[in-house]
Amino acid sequence: MKSFIGDDFLLSSKTAETLYREYAEKAPVLDYHCHVSPKEIAENKAYDNISQVWLSGDHYKWRLMRANGVGEKYITGDAADYEKFRAFAEVLPRAAGNPVYHWAHLELKRYFGCGLALSPKTAGEIWELCNEKLQNGFTAREIIKASNIAGICTTDDPADTLEWHVKMKNEPEWNVKVRPAFRPDNALNAEKPNFREYVGTLGKAAGIPIDTLDDVYGALKTRMDFFHENGCRISDHGLDRMFWRENEETAGKAFLKAMNGSALSSEETECYKTALLLFCGKEYHKRGWAMQLHFNVMRDVNTAMFRSLGANTGFDCVFARDGGVGLIRFLDALAVENRLPKTVLYSLDPSDNMPLATAAGCFQGDGVKSKVQLGAAWWFNDTKAGMAEQLAVFANAGVLGNFIGMTTDSRSFLSYTRHEYFRRILCDTLGNWAENGEYPADIEALGELTRDVCYNNAARYFFGEHGNSA
Repeated sequence: MKSFIGDDFLLSSKTAETLYREYAEKAPVLDYHCHVSPKEIAENKAYDNISQVWLSGDHYKWRLMRANGVGEKYITGDAADYEKFRAFAEVLPRAAGNPVYHWAHLELKRYFGCGLALSPKTAGEIWELCNEKLQNGFTAREIIKASNIAGICTTDDPADTLEWHVKMKNEPEWNVKVRPAFRPDNALNAEKPNFREYVGTLGKAAGIPIDTLDDVYGALKTRMDFFHENGCRISDHGLDRMFWRENEETAGKAFLKAMNGSALSSEETECYKTALLLFCGKEYHKRGWAMQLHFNVMRDVNTAMFRSLGANTGFDCVFARDGGVGLIRFLDALAVENRLPKTVLYSLDPSDNMPLATAAGCFQGDGVKSKVQLGAAWWFNDTKAGMAEQLAVFANAGVLGNFIGMTTDSRSFLSYTRHEYFRRILCDTLGNWAENGEYPADIEALGELTRDVCYNNAARYFFGEHGNSA
């Protein structure tokens, strides 16, 4: 029997072990899409205890606790930090097969040197061990250093001042590149009740009044220029589903209607969003940015809990949405004008993997390796099985050696072990192909492919940098 999360964890062949030890483990991490706070990095946030850095804001863990009947007081409520930690310790042993079980123990082992399995029996000991390290200088930046992070891309609204990014950029002693990523969801969501207020905020940030749709375009261009000056090379869109309804005139009228406080029809909403997405895509292409599209998710489905706790608290789910035709038309509209940027496609519905991978294959070009590509196993799909499936689909429908690899999509500084999780699965996949005679047993060639997927490809794709994973 193998030891629990031992040296050969998830590695089922000698080739896989070699690939991981010699190539994947040593490669730095470029976390090109996450939700960690740049302010907390800039201020080098310190933590009093493991609950503050481990459970706060982690809706993966919150969902497990709710599913086990834990009261909200011990999840997002006012219970003491140790009580919350203890409640999670009671749940985790029952979560066999859930990726959080592996992630949690990887985090304990890699960051705190704790090889114990978390349970009610070990909770007290683990609490003391972790807290001792946290209270002795294991801050946000120290966690980043311990994770071998070369770069982080946060998720930032166009109206953001980027003050924390500017501060870190001017710190010569801080060598981790923390870059902003442009996330204009608030500018697209004309159907939301806070839209008018947000437009005012955007106009103030851009220094221009916004009275028409053209003014929105102008404000976003101004903010893109500002983001670009501060290192941004990636955009990101969180969409419930893809859509396509092109009518610039209707889009302009829809904007005016929304600004007057009137409800929009679904047709008006889609016309407005289509217009803005097309505008953004063309601007990204002009600047050499990459565009990430996340879709097919139903958000905040529990109305009562959304009203109580707000968004991003663990009440979103996978649901198939009809958006394939809209996506194709959107990509094609940009491509026909030769203005399609590098694009990464993510769907929360795993059955979309092959459709997205084959759609990506229709829009390659410009001398960019896998210019349009299937994104990493996202959100509920970043499981052992989900990552293996995503790799298989990418390989079957494209060129796996061009894949930009894993990202955390997380709000927790301890989530970087997800890169290790992915890298072990990658090495196991490649190792098994070699062991089965499906790929030559050429460790040098396999190692180069491994390093590229782990780090080099993302560095080149997003920033034009030559990878150096030594």
